[in-house]
Amino acid sequence: MTVKLTVLYTQPDDPAAFDEHYLGVHVPLVHKIPGLERSETSKITTALDGGEQTYYRMAELYFADQAAMDAAFGSAEGGATAQDYGQIAPSGSRMFVQVID
Repeated sequence: MTVKLTVLYTQPDDPAAFDEHYLGVHVPLVHKIPGLERSETSKITTALDGGEQTYYRMAELYFADQAAMDAAFGSAEGGATAQDYGQIAPSGSRMFVQVID
């Protein structure tokens, strides 16, 4: 059963600097994660419900199953990606794991 990791990044203090690092450093690290089947990243532009636009960017990483995701983040490449996330993620950023039915 496919497992998806969704990362929601809150608004950075310097969006241009965040995007430069995110797209130039972080995304290439993500692409090296073993077992990653597919990934998507997007910039959030509108809160349709009229609420505060809490999140700036979203990433979605797909794995075959929970074991594949666990192995991926147990690898050196997964560890490097997680470490970089810790350095760049603005306060309040969140990660969620979903099972796709």
